[in-house]
Amino acid sequence: MEEDFRINSPRNFPRKWIGLIILGIIILVVLFSTFYAVGPDEVGVIKRFGRYMRITDPGLHIKIPFAESVTKVKVKRIFKEEFGFRTLQPGVRTVYTPDKWEDESLMLTGDLNVAVVEWIVQYRIVDPYKYLFKVRDVRKTIRDISEVVMRMVVGDRSVDEVLTIGRMEAATQAQKKLQEILNFYDTGIKIVTVKLKDVNPPDPVKPSFNEVNEARQDRERFINEAWQAYNKVIPKAKGEAEKVIAEAEGYAIKRVNRAQGDANRFLAIWKEYKRAKDVTRKRMYIETLSKVLPKVGKIYVVDSEQKTLLPLLSLEGGKK
Repeated sequence: MEEDFRINSPRNFPRKWIGLIILGIIILVVLFSTFYAVGPDEVGVIKRFGRYMRITDPGLHIKIPFAESVTKVKVKRIFKEEFGFRTLQPGVRTVYTPDKWEDESLMLTGDLNVAVVEWIVQYRIVDPYKYLFKVRDVRKTIRDISEVVMRMVVGDRSVDEVLTIGRMEAATQAQKKLQEILNFYDTGIKIVTVKLKDVNPPDPVKPSFNEVNEARQDRERFINEAWQAYNKVIPKAKGEAEKVIAEAEGYAIKRVNRAQGDANRFLAIWKEYKRAKDVTRKRMYIETLSKVLPKVGKIYVVDSEQKTLLPLLSLEGGKK
């Protein structure tokens, strides 16, 4: 009984089993070091003893164990850098940190005013080799260059342009300059968008700035009201003036045409008068009487030898 107990004791566990366990562990380590998987939104960058060898696409791949290592780079993800603010919890109602990052956002404009500029930079990796081997810290490089570019763009514009009408143009120019510098340093980064999130004056000068804006709004309102009154009165006056001018021109044309007609008529009569004076005189006399007599109400015939008008007046007694 004592001999069987010594055989089944852990101290007497067969050494071959220990060797098999160690061999199994080695095989598992080799398998895990040989096979690797690349996700659908990334690529694998293979390095052999720290030197770049190749890039593998998404899927299951094999590498030399212990000699090659893989670094997975997400080439389809959009990365974002925030300047002047930080996001605590994104979503429908995004929550931001209450801290202020004025070392990033406080800038001097071209007209020597101070503005607090908050913006975001979105980018993605288009060249994994350049991203890993050309620049030591790409994220810090992007942040440093973005600050330099944005300060340069804001410094070329007035505070009104940065706050209002020039925001889109400033963001577009900043994106273009930032991409040019990143291409010069071979970072393998493509800028997707640069967007000015918020631009405000510093807190100490906000009351004065608001008063200036109110004064400008009042000025614009007064100008608009003046133009409204101008557009209401001036076109009406111009219309009336054009109406009077048109009536005067029409009257002038009418009088001129009538005068020309009378002159032509007189010349025609004068020509006929020169040909036959007596006949023309009688015809003119008859035409004149034909125009005048219909306008006379009662006709009185007076005899030079008659002493009174009563006998003649009695002739009309029976007429109605």
